[in-house]
Order: sequence, then structure tokens, then C-alpha cells
Amino acid sequence: MNEITHKVVLKPLPALIFSSRWLQLPLYLGLIVAQIFYVFLFLKELQHLVMEGLHFTEEEIMLLVLGLIDVVMISNLLVMVIVGGYETFVSRLNLTGHPDQPEWLSHVNAGVLKVKLAMAIVGISSIHLLRTFIEARSLGMPASGGHEKIMAEGVMWQTIIHVIFIGSAIGIAAVEKMNDVKHEPKPH
Repeated sequence: MNEITHKVVLKPLPALIFSSRWLQLPLYLGLIVAQIFYVFLFLKELQHLVMEGLHFTEEEIMLLVLGLIDVVMISNLLVMVIVGGYETFVSRLNLTGHPDQPEWLSHVNAGVLKVKLAMAIVGISSIHLLRTFIEARSLGMPASGGHEKIMAEGVMWQTIIHVIFIGSAIGIAAVEKMNDVKHEPKPH
């Protein structure tokens, strides 16, 4: 079935303003370059694990695996920003019916993207916090002393920041949920 498309002709100022969204294209292309570096980082860390993993302690392996998970989660965040941001703010990708279309992309908008990004940041922060706890435990972090006190304070601040990330994600999700409720059609 052929769709009839109507070309809308905008006045010069609205056309310029609307076209300015394409200025974001180099930003998304730059994020693709960053994604390439994360692939190299992942492969380098994976090679390190494969080549020397038999000589590592359980905690060293755990820290390396958490590092790999961290790279994957940041890479997932990049994909969400690149694909979702481009689709939301620049131009449609026209992936409808494509077998590899991400499920979440069919209902993405600025609000959904914000919630997904906030949750991804909480996940990344969780990995960093877990890694910090493991490193602190492997150092046998006592409650007082010079270096240990600095490390304990760092763990405390990282935990506080993580809790703030969680609170922010919950707040963003709640606001988006309220917006969805306000925009739902009311039953007759």
C-alpha cells in the first residue's frame, strides 16, 4: 500500500529553526567514535583476562569481570543515546518491521529516553560501587588511619552519590508516570 506523503513548505525562520536539529548529527557521530574506543577497551581487558586469568585471585578476576560489565553497560548507554536521541531529536530511522529493531525504540520519546538513561546511570553506578567495596575489602580497610580514612570517606561519598542517582531516577520515572497519566484519554 502506497503512502501519500505531503511535502510541507515552511517559512524561512521556522525552516531554519527546524533544520538546526541536524547540528546534533556530529555529536551522535562522535558518540559512535567513543563507542569504537569502548569496544577496543573491552577487547583489551578481555585479552588480559584470557591471557593471565589463571594467575589471578578470585577477587582480581571478579574486579576484571566487573570492569567488563561496566564497559558493556556504558556501551549500552551510548547506544541508547545515539539511537534514541537521533530518533527523538533529529530524524526517524524508519526501522519499522526491521528484524533487529530494538523493542524499546518503538515507543521512545524524550521522557522514556530520560528514564532509560537514568536507570542505566544507576546500573553503572552500582557496578562502580560494588567494585569499590570489593577493592576496599581486599585492602582490609580498617576504620581509622591515613590512607584508609581517605578510602573510607571515598566509599561513603560514592555511596551517597549512588543513593542520589537512585533518588533522581525514581523522581524522573515518577514525573514521567504522572505525565503519562495526564495524557491518557479519559473514559467516557
